[in-house]
Amino acid sequence: MAAKAGGGDHSFFTAGMAALAGLMFGLDIGVISGALDFIGKAFGADDSAKEWIVSSMMFGAAVGALAAGVLSFRLGRKVSLILGAILFVIGSLFCAAAWSVESLIIARVVLGLAIGIATFTAPLYISEIAPPEKRGSMISTYQLMITIGILAAFVSDTLFSYSGAWRWMLGIVAVPGALFLIGVTRLPNSPRWLLMRGKNREAREVLNQLRGSQAVVDAEYRDIEEQLRRPQAGWSLFQQNPNFRRSVFLGVVLQVVQQFTGMNVVMYYAPRIFQAAGFQGHMALWGTAIVGLVNVLATFIAIGFVDRWGRRPVLLTGFVVMFVGMGVLGYMLHIGTTTLPAQIFAVVMLLIFITGFAMSAGPLIWVLCSEVQPTKGRDFGIAASTLTNWVANFIVGITFLTMLNSFGSGLTFGIYAALNLLFFFFTIFFVPETKGVTLEHIEANLMAGKPLRNIGA
Repeated sequence: MAAKAGGGDHSFFTAGMAALAGLMFGLDIGVISGALDFIGKAFGADDSAKEWIVSSMMFGAAVGALAAGVLSFRLGRKVSLILGAILFVIGSLFCAAAWSVESLIIARVVLGLAIGIATFTAPLYISEIAPPEKRGSMISTYQLMITIGILAAFVSDTLFSYSGAWRWMLGIVAVPGALFLIGVTRLPNSPRWLLMRGKNREAREVLNQLRGSQAVVDAEYRDIEEQLRRPQAGWSLFQQNPNFRRSVFLGVVLQVVQQFTGMNVVMYYAPRIFQAAGFQGHMALWGTAIVGLVNVLATFIAIGFVDRWGRRPVLLTGFVVMFVGMGVLGYMLHIGTTTLPAQIFAVVMLLIFITGFAMSAGPLIWVLCSEVQPTKGRDFGIAASTLTNWVANFIVGITFLTMLNSFGSGLTFGIYAALNLLFFFFTIFFVPETKGVTLEHIEANLMAGKPLRNIGA
């Protein structure tokens, strides 16, 4: 472990290493997009089978998110991340060796277990080791790693597409998975988790490494101790305390919002969307890689402004941008993109939508879901919201091709545009501003019964 000096630098390194879990997530989102057509040809899979291949990962992730709540509480955040990394490597190699649609679906479920554990544990861990004034940007780094993983998978898929080597597309991601496994073993345990397990001396040592300033360490240590004196926890807190039920409700709805923006439709089926816009073959795959690049670059907007502007202004801006981008894209696909300028304009609208998501709902939903849950119920609350993320993700993945075939591309994207407008108003009425506020202060306001939109005040 690092020396006690330079605690701020150590907390950034620790958060950055945990955020690599997002890289694993991004790789798995992106890799299936370019491989899907080749898999369809190899196994004779129709659109329904392709939907199941895509969505089976989300089913496994939902199960993994449920298990992660228990694992992270009993074994710790660090051990949960290690387990997720091991499953990721196993699942990736299993996918590469698949011999049928059914075996690939099972392999994707294993991979999903890894992703579910990681997506639950990483934002929770980062929120617990990050200084309050840097918490938003640190958790946004997790989303940045997701976008980098997606981009890397898109580029890798495009390069392998020239030889049709879909097994290499799926198997190559085991390499960064193994590197993540090695790196995560070097992480300290969360000081909050250590105090919850009665390991007070270790908790103080970790805080010293993360913060550097003794005064800051003492104050944070006292705040955590005070919150942990409350006797309620998890399911019992949910049953007994209506204020906790409100924070769980908010986390659950926020994850539904994130998934029904339509972003993962683009991530899973980007080549199909480019084909609908008039681009074919390798052009569709290179277009998909451009989507991944814009996704990465736009995430820097969130990292740069989430702790300056605040969560609400960035989210509201993002939903407006997504509404416009998706709405115009739907209209263009409805009237037809028969000329090159029309095709280019449709792609620009798609990239505008990507920008809106990457700068707002992509990272900030994870930030907010990790911030609004009280200490005693944090594992339960984040488990509920992460499970919801994967259930909603599953619904999006299993329905998109069916919607496209039933309603047409114009109406399908129009529906997603309308949802983004609805989410704009949801943010106005229910989402709090938590910029620069300690987790303990947010909890105190929540438990005092303040309206959800005011718990960060």
